[in-house]
Amino acid sequence: MDVDKETQEKIQELQAGEQNLQRMVMQKQAFQMELTETENALSEISKTNEEVFKLVGQIMVKTDKNKIQEELKKKQEILSLRLKSLEKQESEISKSLENLKKEVMEKLK
Repeated sequence: MDVDKETQEKIQELQAGEQNLQRMVMQKQAFQMELTETENALSEISKTNEEVFKLVGQIMVKTDKNKIQEELKKKQEILSLRLKSLEKQESEISKSLENLKKEVMEKLK
């Protein structure tokens, strides 16, 4: 099948877009894992009246419970915002790729 130059370019654009979307999904999964870990840490800290330690490099350092809770809450907030932003971008890219696929399929008919 002979494909014109414009269609070839759209196919390449589609492939690049799909790779970009895949990277974004992987990044989103990493943020989701980090958010879950943060939420679990916050949950555990709220259950204890014991001393709290923070991992710094390869050592554990005793830290103030309230201070670490604040740090974790800020981290949770930032991760949530990043996830929302990535989800919005993912949705926009997916829509764009769907439209591009339709265009390419029409040209290939």
